[in-house]
Amino acid sequence: MTLKNIIGIDHAVVAVKDLDSAATIWRKLGFTLSPRGTHSAKMGSGNYTIMLDPDYVELLGVIAETEHNAPLRAFIAKRGEGVERIAFTAVDSAAGAEEITARGYKALGPTDFERPVTLPDGSVSAAKFRVFQWPIEEAPGGLRIFACQHKTRETVWIPELMVHANSAKRLKQVLIVTTEPAKDAAHLAKMIDGATRNESDGAITVPSGGDRADFVFVTKDVLAKRFPDTSLAGAPERGGVALVFTAGDLVAAEKAVGSAGAKTEVGVVVPPANANGVLLAFVKG
Repeated sequence: MTLKNIIGIDHAVVAVKDLDSAATIWRKLGFTLSPRGTHSAKMGSGNYTIMLDPDYVELLGVIAETEHNAPLRAFIAKRGEGVERIAFTAVDSAAGAEEITARGYKALGPTDFERPVTLPDGSVSAAKFRVFQWPIEEAPGGLRIFACQHKTRETVWIPELMVHANSAKRLKQVLIVTTEPAKDAAHLAKMIDGATRNESDGAITVPSGGDRADFVFVTKDVLAKRFPDTSLAGAPERGGVALVFTAGDLVAAEKAVGSAGAKTEVGVVVPPANANGVLLAFVKG
């Protein structure tokens, strides 16, 4: 990837209908969650984060309907819960917006926002961000992308929040299901000035940049073959479908997810129906 102001996948955004119910589900899967965050009145949304290294997962829900969260509400209304978009790490969001605009994509932003953060000692600080987006209609395989510059990493990557009972360490892959994996992978590669790689099972990989997680585009059939013992009920026909984590201890992962998942030949897998529309896989790191 030749974009100078984007490093690779920063975090995966999982759209949920009820924030607190979703938080309960992910805690029961062995994840440590941050305290609930509330965005600005303009954004009208709230979140919980699951901090990894160097990336994370965000559970995002609507608190009040606003113009800003209309795309999120439309996603939930049309598809239901699941992986709604992926953020890249932006080194400089203003420069990054200029870069993609120069490549023919009219950037949305950059936009500054923040949310209050309760630190482990009980004090309250703020997590501050500057983001920009590719045009909303540019969504390869139905997956939106944007970039996030962290101004206050110390209030987001808090060590106490990065230890998980399921031993999840970091994101390894984001899987997108589509009837046209080659076309959609090429679309994403063009948007980020990246490349595609053909896999032996018919999947198409797009490295996100640096040492960060890969995007993997698959058909429903290939997805089923990759996870042969897992129900795909609740998975979309098109869109972000799975998050693969590297784990430090698969025995711990199996114990943490309990009856919600199972040990398979792939690793420990939780079907979409048990994780807000997202297939979760824990594989040995």
